[in-house]
Amino acid sequence: MALSDYRVGTGFDAHAFEDGVPLVLGGVHIDHPQGMAGHSDGDVLAHALTDAVLGAAGMEDIGALFPSGDPALEGADSIELLREAWRRVREAGWELANADVVLVGQEPRLAPHRDAMRARLADALGVAPALVAVRATTTDGLGFTGRREGLAAQAVALLRR
Repeated sequence: MALSDYRVGTGFDAHAFEDGVPLVLGGVHIDHPQGMAGHSDGDVLAHALTDAVLGAAGMEDIGALFPSGDPALEGADSIELLREAWRRVREAGWELANADVVLVGQEPRLAPHRDAMRARLADALGVAPALVAVRATTTDGLGFTGRREGLAAQAVALLRR
């Protein structure tokens, strides 16, 4: 394959913590006293990955595809948004080579949920979990994630024709 048959995309998302809402990360509900503020379920991992695959395919971002002002998307399942974005990317002739998603925050601990998250994200993309890495890091107390005010995520996706 020629180099032009490969495309890389990056995605980033951040949400503040909010009381009274469930915490959903990578499509997995996590027992935590706070969830993510947002119009949808606030799943920063799914949102970052959605933007990464859309960007790699040269498409508009998640906000253009799923506007936060759309009342029909209130409380939407972000895995389903990823699935729909991926359907469009596939229709444009792309397949996933691999994806890497990193959660940035002091809490919650990701390790107990990592395999379930990989499975949910991979399922939305129609690929084996081995093609989707899910990792976490802290900011050692720096910034809004370090102060435990919210979470952020970064994703990279490599697509091929």
